[in-house]
Amino acid sequence: MKLFSFFNSSASYRVRIALALKGIEYQTEPVNIRLGEQYDTKYLQLNPVGVVPTLIDDEGNSIGQSLAIIDYLERCFPVPQLLPQGAQIRTQVLEIASIIACDIHPVNNMRVLRYLTDELQISDSQKKNWYAHWIKVGLGAVEHLLEKNNSGNYCVGDQVTLADCFLIPQWANALRMECELSYYPRCQKVYQHCSALPEFIVAAPENQPGFIAP
Repeated sequence: MKLFSFFNSSASYRVRIALALKGIEYQTEPVNIRLGEQYDTKYLQLNPVGVVPTLIDDEGNSIGQSLAIIDYLERCFPVPQLLPQGAQIRTQVLEIASIIACDIHPVNNMRVLRYLTDELQISDSQKKNWYAHWIKVGLGAVEHLLEKNNSGNYCVGDQVTLADCFLIPQWANALRMECELSYYPRCQKVYQHCSALPEFIVAAPENQPGFIAP
């Protein structure tokens, strides 16, 4: 398999975690989205939206969008299971992952932030305020759900799920953007535990080809 990925992309990070947890060997093809490499004609043939990640499976099929990629991995490599089968716990996992994937990430990804600064001419401080606002809204909701679920070291239950695969990259990006995160102690506990696991370490941005030190 081949994964087109950018080290700081939280969506790429999610997929790297899933691949590591499932013990799947793959080749990384760095795509520098800061330089616009995602808009290269050849890459757009694989991923017409022009985003990362894209997974090329062993049969040469290309899959875009992190959730679709992880769903594919779940079906082809079902152990360990990241999306539990029990109705209640499955719903809890999907609810948390959806807040991150649908409510936080789309308004805070790089292409949106660049549009705000390049086209709408907002200042760097305004951009940081924008980012922090949506982190507050989204992580506030996640923290509420973790409290409701009586979370411990993981978002839901006593093992890694899709929710953890989504939360850890988002939290890491919020740290990088210097957001105030003290309001979310349950999220922080999950982050501190999961980010120390070997599979999360190998998937971390600083351990990726193409990593650029800040």
